[in-house]
Amino acid sequence: MIFLTVGTVLPFDRLVRAVDQAIEAHLITTPVFAQIGQTDFHPRNMDWAATLDKSAFDHYIAEAAYVIGHAGIGSIMIALEQGKRLLVMPRRKCYGEHVNDHQLVNARRFAELGYVLVAYEGAELSARLRDMESFVPASRPSEADQVARRIAQALEQMQVRDRHGGWFLTLGRKTECRSRS
Repeated sequence: MIFLTVGTVLPFDRLVRAVDQAIEAHLITTPVFAQIGQTDFHPRNMDWAATLDKSAFDHYIAEAAYVIGHAGIGSIMIALEQGKRLLVMPRRKCYGEHVNDHQLVNARRFAELGYVLVAYEGAELSARLRDMESFVPASRPSEADQVARRIAQALEQMQVRDRHGGWFLTLGRKTECRSRS
């Protein structure tokens, strides 16, 4: 099974249509389940739901051979954390799909790192689907411990409790004192 997700905030008809057409053209022969968001477009060639609760979403991610999705950071990170191959199509400002092109930036960077495949336009989808069969994402080391250490260090540098119960916030060289009221 392939899981298609476009997130829940905005519809992404361009991606849903492209996948629906790929199924119709027999470029995708594996069953697809799609989470399509709130939209007037309803695919004819795959099962779908507008939204999914977290447990259903997690189920589809776990069961998927691979994931097709928008290039939102949350969807990318969930797929990568689950070790899923991921094909993304970024929402584009020029099509009115988002307020800026941050998903384009996400897609390019994660592709450069070897974590995802990208179809920037619907016409590229068929080629990327063929590539998906042999795509092996680059391994992504867990950096949770390193991130936690950096946060702890930053907090230690920012807050120092004084002997009277107040807090000093150190911001560079300047130090402000704020009481704990």
